[in-house]
Amino acid sequence: MLSFISFWRAAAIVLNDMGSSAFYAGAIAEQAIGKSAPWFILAIMCLAYAVALLYVESCSMFVRGGVYRVVKEAMGSTLAKFSVSALMFDYILTGPISGVSAGLYLVGLLNELLYYSHMGVVLPTNSGAAGFAILITIYFWWENVKGISESSDKAMRIMQIATVMVVTMMAWAAYTLYVRGVHLPPLPSLANLRYSHNALGWLSHSRLPYTIGLIGILIGLGHSVLAMSGEETLAQVYREIEHPKLKNLKKTALIIFIYSLVFTAGVAFLAVMIIPDKVRPHYFDNLISGLAMNFVGPYDLRLAFQVLVVVVGVLMLAGAVNTAIVGSNGVLNRVSEDGILSDWFRQPHRRFGTSYRILNLVAALQILTIIVSRGNIFVLGEAYAFGVMWSFSMKGLAVVVLRFTKPGQRGFRVPLNFRIGKLEIPVGLGLITLILFALCTINLFTKKVATISGLAFTAFLFVAFTYSEKMYRKHGGVHAELDQFNLAERDELTLDAVGARQGNFLVPVSNYYHLNHLAEVLERVNPASRDVVVLHVRPLLRGGSGEHELAPDQLFTTIEQHLFTKALEIAEKKGKTIHLAMVAANDVYEAMLRQAQNLKSSAIVLGSSSREPLAEQARTLGTAWERLRDPKPQLRLEIYHRGGQEEIIYLGPHAPRLTPKEVNLLHKMWLRISDAIAPEEIHHHDIVHFALDELDREMDIRGTDSVLDRLRKHLEEIHPRRSHDSNDDPPD
Repeated sequence: MLSFISFWRAAAIVLNDMGSSAFYAGAIAEQAIGKSAPWFILAIMCLAYAVALLYVESCSMFVRGGVYRVVKEAMGSTLAKFSVSALMFDYILTGPISGVSAGLYLVGLLNELLYYSHMGVVLPTNSGAAGFAILITIYFWWENVKGISESSDKAMRIMQIATVMVVTMMAWAAYTLYVRGVHLPPLPSLANLRYSHNALGWLSHSRLPYTIGLIGILIGLGHSVLAMSGEETLAQVYREIEHPKLKNLKKTALIIFIYSLVFTAGVAFLAVMIIPDKVRPHYFDNLISGLAMNFVGPYDLRLAFQVLVVVVGVLMLAGAVNTAIVGSNGVLNRVSEDGILSDWFRQPHRRFGTSYRILNLVAALQILTIIVSRGNIFVLGEAYAFGVMWSFSMKGLAVVVLRFTKPGQRGFRVPLNFRIGKLEIPVGLGLITLILFALCTINLFTKKVATISGLAFTAFLFVAFTYSEKMYRKHGGVHAELDQFNLAERDELTLDAVGARQGNFLVPVSNYYHLNHLAEVLERVNPASRDVVVLHVRPLLRGGSGEHELAPDQLFTTIEQHLFTKALEIAEKKGKTIHLAMVAANDVYEAMLRQAQNLKSSAIVLGSSSREPLAEQARTLGTAWERLRDPKPQLRLEIYHRGGQEEIIYLGPHAPRLTPKEVNLLHKMWLRISDAIAPEEIHHHDIVHFALDELDREMDIRGTDSVLDRLRKHLEEIHPRRSHDSNDDPPD
């Protein structure tokens, strides 16, 4: 069960990750290959669109999963484990490089402000950036442990702010170039390439990079591939895109391409064209800040724009840190579901119900990477290319293989296809895959840090996956102490499918450590008149969801088996019958409400949340209720605290629960008004209706803010009394 988003929101999610590379990719490429770097960034942006088309074709095939699933389907488990190991190396580095880059921008701004205020203090650049990166990694690690979900609304707002910055930057840059003149970067020829001492790796003593143009071009592209960071997020958001999915996915890919071309490639070109050659190296750590400070205009105005650049940069780069953690968690959960990794890693947190062991491992590896790099963005940039390029290459090869092994109809094919009789030759797809493998090969020789660290990490993870898979198969992948369940797959839950009657209690469960609310409702329910449906909503993790749905046996793993076993134990102790159901969704609250609507439930029974307060939980459920299809059901929400206290909240229009004081006030007003307008007949509900009309009219005349200010003062005055009354009367 999914909540769907528009292609604009899908593009915003991907750009929050991919667009963040604009803040560091151009500087890293120029540091390695010289002033011709912008042309290579431009070429990589075009290659990124070609890879996006590869993902679109992959999504058009009914192949389950992301890189791991597609490669396994095409070429088997061994290469699939290699691909996912390389992808994990990408995720482990994405967080640190984004966090350190955000820190560099922040430290650069603070040093600029300190200089402006003549304080004579200079913050350490690399160590300050590393410290910030560690803090932001710890913050998002804890947010993910608590289970705070990603939001397309948040991604959309960040991209709206970023777009304001990008448009302002482009307009100001155009004016600056108009004043100073336009001078394009040197063309990417062998004569114009200026390799740094680390750019050639094991080819540093060879004449090939200086004499063979193709090798020089590949080296330049290899040092620019960071600009493609985040492309894999495109497949992860596919299942969330609204109908028509494939058409909207192609629109998403096009928007991402245009925005990245303007932003990432634009920054690289403008930096070389506007920032003087002698000054630019000082801004390699925060290139867009350097661009802002070298525009034509007053210093104060340029400094103010730099503040905007840093705010946007920190928002986007911090989001990329979170995406890396979410992606890593999703990938490792996915291989665990497939029996490659022990279920021990997926054991839920006792309080929050999240796969905290995976999150702990990922965060620890990312923090270790930051410490080892000492906040050096160039060391991280050199190491980064291994994982992302090999995962792209294996995905491309898998799609090529599937063209021949599963040549059936597809909703989309990468262009440039020719036929010789009945044989189709995928020239376009083959060229993309060939370029990707060529870049992987050249990087093996030119990027020592990436090759050594990438191969070591990938080999270690591959061996760990292989050993874990063998142990899982050896023990049968089944826990003998758990009940066994027969799975009956349905497109939608119905009363007949579940075997329940309307008016039932729907009891969502997620964590087998916290089933007190199920015990409470079973204690008081009468099975003769009311059924209890136990529902588990399996969250679909964006990072590991890939292109298509999980298979039933992947959805119902030993974690879910353990959860339902515990639920049955409680039901057996109470001597009551329960009906078990499970759905997969990317919005847990909306899934609960939709199933309550489908099953004609009278109440939803929840345990108190460890992640958010009751008021926020109720607000989120109320918002999800508004999104239900008409006719919307009236539902009672019962929330049980661990101490045994019960809260009741009504969803949808309902009569308010008035306190005795409020009833007395209403009756007092009725007495005064009925005497004044006698012999005209008036009822209590007439007074309520009149008061609401007057309130609505006053908000229109005086404005909402004026009324809300008075309402807030009223709530402050009655807060002590409300706290006392709430012990006896449940809230609305």
